[in-house]
Amino acid sequence: MPDKLPISVFIIAKNEADRIPLAIRSVRDWTDEVIVIDSGSADDTVAVSEALGARVVFNAWCGYGPQKVFGEGLCRNDWLLNIDADEEVSAELVAEIRALFAHGEPPCVAYTLPILPLYPFQDRGHPWTAFHHPVRLYRKDRAGFKDALVHDSVVVREGKIGHLKGMVIHRSFRSLAHHVDKVNGYSSAQAEDMVAKGRDPSLLALLLMPAFAFFKQYVLRREFVNGVDGIVVSHMYAFQRFIRLAKARELNRLRRKAGGHGK
Repeated sequence: MPDKLPISVFIIAKNEADRIPLAIRSVRDWTDEVIVIDSGSADDTVAVSEALGARVVFNAWCGYGPQKVFGEGLCRNDWLLNIDADEEVSAELVAEIRALFAHGEPPCVAYTLPILPLYPFQDRGHPWTAFHHPVRLYRKDRAGFKDALVHDSVVVREGKIGHLKGMVIHRSFRSLAHHVDKVNGYSSAQAEDMVAKGRDPSLLALLLMPAFAFFKQYVLRREFVNGVDGIVVSHMYAFQRFIRLAKARELNRLRRKAGGHGK
């Protein structure tokens, strides 16, 4: 088995100098190339990434989907692996991917990977909370990211999808304050997207969403296994689900007022 697999890894980033080293180190020794698409970092993201062996290409921010579509076009291999700058491929997942390529071409054209969330106040994540299983490993001639500005996801155009068990560890937030800041920016983009699609949240949605979202995260996504930490995480999720609806309602009202139809 060759030391490096014929896989191109691409990572979109901006101001991730403190977190991207873990992402790059988790893939550089066993994949053919690592590409970082930087959208204008003001910190040392570019220098740090290049020092770790990644190729860095600048592309002005154009939305999550378009940025990843741009990244796909830079990759020289047929097989692509997409991770975020705040993610780390676990040793178990590396071994699983190596096994896929041990005898040549993998049997499927795309594979889902479980994402394990890990917050800074947690020592370790619980595998029961890995509820998100997106396609992240795929052949670029059979699959690729949608160019949606907010909801970036891979669409498999042809072929069979496989499912891997090794985890991608996701350290999405540096702190609870960072979580709030990140939700603020992302929810604004989500609200714009909702309004563009003609959606106007109802009173009932605004009333029930926080409770439903907390239940979804705490019970259905099994955050209860994390004790008090799970309660904190579930409340934060409820907040981010609520605030996007509130912002969409605000945008709709402001636009009606600007058109002289608001009350």
